[in-house]
Amino acid sequence: MVNTKVIEIQNYLPHRAPMLMVDIITAINADSVATRFRVTEDNIFVENKRLCEAGLMENAAQTCSAIVGQTFFFDENHQERLNVNVLGFISAMKKVEILGLPQVNDVLFTEGKLISRMDGDDFSICLIEVITRIETQTLLRAEVNLFLQKQ
Repeated sequence: MVNTKVIEIQNYLPHRAPMLMVDIITAINADSVATRFRVTEDNIFVENKRLCEAGLMENAAQTCSAIVGQTFFFDENHQERLNVNVLGFISAMKKVEILGLPQVNDVLFTEGKLISRMDGDDFSICLIEVITRIETQTLLRAEVNLFLQKQ
């Protein structure tokens, strides 16, 4: 994966607080992405000072969608497309392994790798392998199917 400058995730996703579960993209290219996210006490997915399974899965899905989302929000010359509305949703999560739950103030490092992608005129369907860690501890491994469509 090619390292890049820190990129604001809002440039690649339609999500906004309180549903935004990624702070920044630390690297991205056409086939992979890496993100960072700090778990805060006021996060809607925090229960008993831990990020619940749904929050961990939402972080993974948002990380993955940035790979495909960049094609909707930026053209082939990396120029931002204005007034783009994208509908995206998880169509399936497969082979999900949750090996631990992060605590408040933990920083998640999530990496996604594109396995397959099919594009139509205004939509993309893709399968992405994802892994989430805090430091060296793996918290989640999964395969995510996503559907994204320009509105």
